[in-house]
Amino acid sequence: MENLIREIEPKNMSEVRIEVDEFIELYNDSKAEFIDVRADFETKAWGFNFGLKIPANELPDHLDELPKDKLIVVACPNVDRSNMARTYLSLQGYKSKYLIGGLLNLTTVLRGGGAKKIKL
Repeated sequence: MENLIREIEPKNMSEVRIEVDEFIELYNDSKAEFIDVRADFETKAWGFNFGLKIPANELPDHLDELPKDKLIVVACPNVDRSNMARTYLSLQGYKSKYLIGGLLNLTTVLRGGGAKKIKL
């Protein structure tokens, strides 16, 4: 944990977060897995038809479902839970990033004709 906190510098932020367009490219190339870390009641109200839906507080129970050979991209509506989830996954040995702007940003990019950008 001490090493993790020492790495918090502006120059290292690209190591912990990812832009939507870069995520879509990696996801389409099967180089990234997507995890929606919202609670079940949130994903039932509005959700995505791709990726995994694992609430952040349940991640420890689902680590065996996550690929070690792909970048794990986590997202929540903004970034609070996703950054905590990303930190946890990093401590567990996964290469992970959180989605800049969260699901709200992803929704903006994928609405309407933008939905054609992602492979389902």
